[in-house]
Amino acid sequence: MNFSDTFKQSGPQLCRFSPDGLWVGTGVQHRLVVREVSSLVIGRLFTCLDAIQSVEWSADSQFILCGMFKRGLVQVWSIEQPEWTCKIDEGSAGLVDVRWSPDSRHILTTCDFHLRITVWSLINKSVSYIKYPKACQQYLDFTSNGNYLAVAERRDCKDYVSIFDAVSWQVLKHLDPETDDMEGLMWSPDGTTLCIWESCLAYRVLLFSLDGRCLATYSAYDLALGVKSVVWSPTSQFLAIGSYDEKLRLLNHLTWKAITEFSHPTSVTNAFVLVYQETQKALGSLASDTSSKSSKGSSHYEIIEGNVPVPVIKPDPNKANPRMGVGLISFSKDCRYLFTRNDNMPNALWIWEVPKLRQTVLLLQESAIKSASWDPTQSRLALCTGNNNLYMWSPSGALSVQIPGDSSFVVQDLRWHPSGNSLALSSRDQMCICFLSNDRGKD
Repeated sequence: MNFSDTFKQSGPQLCRFSPDGLWVGTGVQHRLVVREVSSLVIGRLFTCLDAIQSVEWSADSQFILCGMFKRGLVQVWSIEQPEWTCKIDEGSAGLVDVRWSPDSRHILTTCDFHLRITVWSLINKSVSYIKYPKACQQYLDFTSNGNYLAVAERRDCKDYVSIFDAVSWQVLKHLDPETDDMEGLMWSPDGTTLCIWESCLAYRVLLFSLDGRCLATYSAYDLALGVKSVVWSPTSQFLAIGSYDEKLRLLNHLTWKAITEFSHPTSVTNAFVLVYQETQKALGSLASDTSSKSSKGSSHYEIIEGNVPVPVIKPDPNKANPRMGVGLISFSKDCRYLFTRNDNMPNALWIWEVPKLRQTVLLLQESAIKSASWDPTQSRLALCTGNNNLYMWSPSGALSVQIPGDSSFVVQDLRWHPSGNSLALSSRDQMCICFLSNDRGKD
């Protein structure tokens, strides 16, 4: 495991690997720096009209866009033809979101107050409009093959869903999900089923087929805060629903009924669960310096047996969006494992074995987990907790590695390279690349 030098960037969300894995783009104020991943030599340098707030690659890695929401601007750059430029100006309409279409030749921008979505073509400069998009958590989603687009809409005080052809941008189907306040929608990875869920005020999940038929409606309970997070398994066989009652429910794709519930108790006593607890290594004379979390030394994991308590934070009932419930869910690439984070237990990461439908590992960190992500090629995950350590877990064990160099480099976000051979680690104003060994048995 090797770490590169640190490079400047303007925010933890402004570092992106290209889908082909050859480039890594970072936003540094009004400059877009594109480096070769293999050598980290600057390959392209682009200057934008304002401070960059969003960076996103096209699916074919030929283009990269920069969103400048304060100015209502989007600038698009070509990797193969650096002299080619494109500027999209929403003007007084404003800009709150920008993203690529899967064909890499159209850009979707959403204006202020979600009044409309504009589809800009890079091929013939044509413009299409989608009216009344709903201002919710996940208001649009493409199928994995890029053929269809589902958009949540709000018209006449009612929720609707429109399905568009992603080539002609014509409406193919209108759905009336009969929801009170839709929170989001998501296609299954195989593109055959559309999942729609209500806001947290009601527990309701609906499944629709591609032709608009309602396949099932699921509700675990009533009269309490409901759905907090929804994730499909990579195989489309399971739908994982995280709820405010601190449980995860797995629905199967045959009957759309729950096949199991995973709870997050305040103590773990199961002998089949392997508990890794982070412990700080002694720093000698420096141990008394506790002025900053980043000043802590390296740490390691210890395996804990017996009755293991899990730290719990009591949510404030007087604040909106209480920090409770299952807010983070992710399946491994092979669908063998699933991890969850219960938001009122922010220091704990729960790992479940999907074929056996049981918990297998609990990771207890000293600080709250900021980000966690699976290796895109195998059952291996990386996580960070807002300090200068990188944590990793695989079925062979867990490890903690201190990032060499300046201890002020505090990891707030991490992203895997498409090959799984490296990680981009980001702090508030810096980034570095962690290169992993090609011999995966040594990681």
